[in-house]
Amino acid sequence: MAKSDGTATTPTSPEGEAAPRRRTKAPETRAGALMDAAERLFIEKGIATTSIDEIAAGAQVAKGTFYLYFPSKEALLGALQQRFVDSFCARLQEAMDRHRPDNYHARLKAWVETGLETYLDNVALHDVVFHEYRPEDRRMRNDNAVITQLVTLLKQGDGAGFWDVEDPTLTAVILFNALHGVADDSVAMGQTGAAERKRRARALTKFLGQALHPAEDDSAD
Repeated sequence: MAKSDGTATTPTSPEGEAAPRRRTKAPETRAGALMDAAERLFIEKGIATTSIDEIAAGAQVAKGTFYLYFPSKEALLGALQQRFVDSFCARLQEAMDRHRPDNYHARLKAWVETGLETYLDNVALHDVVFHEYRPEDRRMRNDNAVITQLVTLLKQGDGAGFWDVEDPTLTAVILFNALHGVADDSVAMGQTGAAERKRRARALTKFLGQALHPAEDDSAD
């Protein structure tokens, strides 16, 4: 609204009080709200049956706002996948960093326990955002940030002589899939309680420790 002299005025309510200004969400807040809404709807309804209109409504933004951040629903799904991986890696790193850099056994144990915990706490989200397997997913050696993170730990332990790792990347792929398999079996068997998680983490940590332990003198064979 403007005065007769062209200057702006502050809108008022019927009672004559100044009306509150509508607050505009920051861009990163709007993008996060869209992703949060999509997560809820994808888990509740599935990806195929969730519309962009519903996602925008769930985030309390206009439909046009959606396209300012994501060109398509598929692009939004890709962003959700990246956010899941980034969060997963951050939790793993935080858990490992609670132990001394040279305490490789404790850091590997933390990786296992936190990996299982995080996966099982977020299995519904994991299953929905990674719902579709594609052949290019086989490039996990290069693209999987969790594996890359584990490769670093394996190289450090190998360099210190704590364990013997001939091929850190291949070994990380094996360990990652072992963790994934144990977690999937836990869900399939309906054994996801605290005690069962601890039991599985102990078993997996023991197995991985034995697999990585420096080999005895092979010349005896």
